[in-house]
Amino acid sequence: MTNGRIPTVRLGATGPEVGVQGLGCMGMSFAYGPSDAQESRATLERALELGITLYDTADAYGQGENERFLSPFFKAYRDRVVIATKFALSIPPGEPTRRVIRNDPPYIRQAVEASLKRLDVDEIDLYYMHRRDVNVPIEESVGAMAELVRQGKVKHLGLSEVTAAELRAAHAIHPIAAVQSEWSLFSRDIEPNVVPAARELGVALVPYSPLGRGFLTGSFTNADKELTSDDFRRQQPRYTGENAAANAALLDPIRTVAAGHEASLGQIALAWAQQQATVHNLPVVPIPGTRKPGRVEENAGATAIVLTEEELAALEPIASKVAGDRYADMRFSSAGRE
Repeated sequence: MTNGRIPTVRLGATGPEVGVQGLGCMGMSFAYGPSDAQESRATLERALELGITLYDTADAYGQGENERFLSPFFKAYRDRVVIATKFALSIPPGEPTRRVIRNDPPYIRQAVEASLKRLDVDEIDLYYMHRRDVNVPIEESVGAMAELVRQGKVKHLGLSEVTAAELRAAHAIHPIAAVQSEWSLFSRDIEPNVVPAARELGVALVPYSPLGRGFLTGSFTNADKELTSDDFRRQQPRYTGENAAANAALLDPIRTVAAGHEASLGQIALAWAQQQATVHNLPVVPIPGTRKPGRVEENAGATAIVLTEEELAALEPIASKVAGDRYADMRFSSAGRE
């Protein structure tokens, strides 16, 4: 970092310039149990001080509550922040394991108006299709998204959890600035197809859950035993039962590398994610989520860590040994459709 601020990078050939690390805001309102609003606001402020300018939310996070929560912060710093939000995914009240996906143009037009109202802004900087409905041609969906750009409601387009073929088809309709997919030491299934396609097209990668939803930090070892009943991670196969026990043992190489850098486990996991930009020759902007100012400082510090070839080699085998899928239902992920 320079003068305490992280470096910047452009999100692909067409996107905005942002800090090389963003902030995932979902947990401030949704999915990870109770949160402290005052502490979350302090986290947003500290992130901006550190040069973190890409703030990630979605209409599905708390049924719009996360967008509403972030609105005052975005309005206060509108000329300094890049607002990323998403449409297409909803979780019915009282049915935390059910997913409803919509990509049809009428829904997209309805969704953007609702997000603009909740965010209380005139334009969204980066608008993602959160998940893919395979029953709607992607050309139709992206065509509707492109119309939002022409109308001045959206500046740049993004996609989340799409396959390489879907990315190419979408990019042929309108430039895509970024693809957001899970990418971490535990989750590398986008590397064979999606990453090369993004590099070819000049699209940035925005890894979500680069800390394995906290598991890679060592903050918990079994979701069933350690997390609250409303915590989303209790639904994910990797973090419960025998899978969790097997995966906890995979953290040992990360501990060894962390000791050599006098760093935390999370910093090494993030440094690995950041370094994929060099490994794969494309922009990579991870969006670790946190609700604590101290943790955002720790995460930003990872941007200054450079792993050696030997350290990268030591971390290389981890993903192939992970027990359990990313989700109980993988149909909505790129890996489930490649």
